[in-house]
Parts: sequence; structure tokens; C-alpha cells
Amino acid sequence: MDRLDAMRAFITVVSEGSFTRAAERLAMSPQLVSKYVAQLEAHLGVRLLNRTTRRLHLTEAGRRYHPRAQQLLADLDDVEHQLGDLQTQARGLLRISAPVSFATRHLAPLLGDFQRAHPGVDIDLQLNDRKVDIVEEGFDIALRIGHLKSSSLIAKRIAPVRLVMCASPAYLTQHGTPERPEQLKAHRYLRYSYAEQEAGDSLSRWLPGRGPAGGGDPISGDFVCNNGDVLVESAIAGAGIALQPTFIAGPALQDGRLRVVLPDHEPRPMSLYAVYAHRQLLASKVRCFVDFLEGYFGDPPYWDRFD
Repeated sequence: MDRLDAMRAFITVVSEGSFTRAAERLAMSPQLVSKYVAQLEAHLGVRLLNRTTRRLHLTEAGRRYHPRAQQLLADLDDVEHQLGDLQTQARGLLRISAPVSFATRHLAPLLGDFQRAHPGVDIDLQLNDRKVDIVEEGFDIALRIGHLKSSSLIAKRIAPVRLVMCASPAYLTQHGTPERPEQLKAHRYLRYSYAEQEAGDSLSRWLPGRGPAGGGDPISGDFVCNNGDVLVESAIAGAGIALQPTFIAGPALQDGRLRVVLPDHEPRPMSLYAVYAHRQLLASKVRCFVDFLEGYFGDPPYWDRFD
């Protein structure tokens, strides 16, 4: 027995006053309506209706059961309508994971514009440079930067992410400007600890502490940090050479606090992706946010307009 169908049949019989009219309203045969009500009574172990040739009468058990069953079905219908609204209208809590430096520098205006366009959406933004498990940790969407590997997750490319080797004019004046990749082994490298192993491409094997050239003798000890902003500020202060995305280093490159090193050996660009768990039955809040991201930063992105 489908208990919900049986409850709906019973409530409709009571409201219509007959099995025949209830059957017409439910688009089923009177025999099936009668069967549903009989099965419900058997399940509950009580008689709900007394039937005569002319009328139907609720028993005492039926009078107690009817309003409660009616309310349960009304609540169920209301929940289903609300869930339907979540699929057709952007509303509810949107939990986003994003990289620290990118979010700090570039997400606030976007999120403000998005919420003005979709006021029914609340946002919980969590910043973390590690790769979160969006399903296990309960995120609706994650913004990720890198060369995306195959995965069961759905990913939409949002913008290119350009990487440049850069250092301050003062550092280059004091220690020289590398003209060939192999000359990097003589310099202090400011390393991002979450960097993908292939991020440096042709430069990778020449970076101090990485690849076959890692045994080189840099100017001083290596510097490793899990935050790109700190590394860029260190480069500006003359601490060494950094390989960083232009969405962080762009302003310093634009105003001359940093200079691009080895521009002819620029690494292969990475990308900013919006990553989420499912393509089918995608909640409207997620779909609207992904659509809003597309093209928001420009092509090329505004942070690359320093050349």
C-alpha cells in the first residue's frame, strides 16, 4: 500500500462525499479509490467510514484521523512546492569555498552584485587555499585555480590565470636579472607551498629547491609560504624572485614595484574554475551563481591589464 495515496484517497472521499466523485477528482476508478480506503483502514486497524447506499459517515476514529491526515498532506505539498521554488528561483544559503588571495582581492564586488541581482540568496563564504572536499564539507560550489584534472565533479572555466616570474627593481639591481632559466638557481626563490608541480612548466626544473637544479646554491635560505599575498609583498620588499598569478602581482607590476623576469619563458596559464557536484537537478542558487561568474572579470581579466 502507498500510504500517501491511500490518505489522499480517504481525504478526497470525505471532501467529495462519495467514492464516485472522489474517483473523478483523482482521475482513477471508484474501485481503486475504495481499495485504497480499505487498505488504509486495514493498516490502521480501525474503520474510518461507515458506508450506506446513500451517504458516507465518519466514524469517531475517522473524525480524529481526518484533520491530522489532511494537515500532513498539506505540509507535504507545501514542502514540495518550496523545493520546487529552490529549483526555479535563486534562494536559500549558498556555501562557497574560495582561495584566500583571490577572494580577498576580487570576490567582494562580485558577491555584492550577485546578491543585488538575487536578494533571496544568502552567502556563506569560506576562504581556504587547500582543495576542499565540497561534498563531505557541505559546500555548494568551490572556486579552484589550477590545471584541472579529471574528476567526478563538474567544473566550468571562468577565467584564465596568468603566472609571471617577478622581482623588485632593487633586488634585480643588486643580484642581477636572470636572462636564461638556468640562472634562476643562483637566486632566492619565494615559493608557494600549494603550487602544482607542473605550474612552472619550462621554468620548473630551474627553480631553487625543485627539479634537478634544486641543488644550486641560492643567495640565501629558501622561503616557503602558503599565501601568495605574503610572497608578493616579500618580492616587493626585495626578498627574492616569486612565481605568482597576475591577479595578485598585477598592481605591483603596473606601478613598477615589481618587474617581470624571463617573460619569454612565461609558464602555461592556469584557469579559475567553478566546481560543483552535480549537473542534473542543480539548485537554482548554484546555477545562477555559475552563470553570473561567466564573463564577470572580463576577457582578458582586468587584473592582466598592466603590460
